[in-house]
Amino acid sequence: MSIFDQESVLSVHHWTDNLFSFTATRNPSFCFRSGEFTRIGFKIDENPLLRARSLASAHYEDRLEFFSIKVPDAPLTSRLQHLKEGDEIIVSREATGTLVIDNLEDGRNLYLISTGTGLAPFLSVIKDPETYLRFENVVLLHGCRRVAELAYGEMIAEKLPSDELVGDFVRYQLIYYPTVTRDSFCNRGRITDLIESGKLFTEIELPELEPQHDRVMICGSPALVRDARELLAAKGFVEGDRGAPAQFVFEKEFAERNTLSSSRKRGLHEP
Repeated sequence: MSIFDQESVLSVHHWTDNLFSFTATRNPSFCFRSGEFTRIGFKIDENPLLRARSLASAHYEDRLEFFSIKVPDAPLTSRLQHLKEGDEIIVSREATGTLVIDNLEDGRNLYLISTGTGLAPFLSVIKDPETYLRFENVVLLHGCRRVAELAYGEMIAEKLPSDELVGDFVRYQLIYYPTVTRDSFCNRGRITDLIESGKLFTEIELPELEPQHDRVMICGSPALVRDARELLAAKGFVEGDRGAPAQFVFEKEFAERNTLSSSRKRGLHEP
């Protein structure tokens, strides 16, 4: 039996010259938890070319969605960015990852800290009713350099509150806070700086982070992961993992690969 499913591309959306997303069919037998990733790619001369990608779709949706950067000379992304409707991809039948709420202890507020395409797993998390049953407030932070890079902003702020399944949860419990560093925008600054200065909490009207009540997930650039982990550790937060729930988690698979990639090419990475 093959360990991959062959799926067909349903749609492709290019957000910027460097960012795109696409949806594909989903084998009904493929199961995953919100926040997990799988491996996707192509068969090249009958050999699989695969890379890890977070699932941006909800675990109950009948399609798969992925959010990616474009890297012209990367083995997989150089091909993925040219996808069009009807093209075929292969998807691993296994999903895994640390960015699932089961890896966190119970708490009051859940902070989802992301930069760039690190938003992807949290798109799945915020569409899951279980997230809102576990936490009173869900704070989604998305940091980018440019306003144009704040992908999915309209979906999160305008469409998701009307969703038949999670709309009520979203309207009353989700706080969406996008921020940029290089353009004029209502929110400006690096996420960790906004946390350390206290500006974030003044604006979202919540108390500053503390390990007794708050839980955190992190996914994004190596700099974000490093700085956020240091910030949380200094505040007394304990890192969790599969089978050992605690107060914060980050996706180790991407963090390790992104660190290696950043050393080769500043500012771009292909998990």
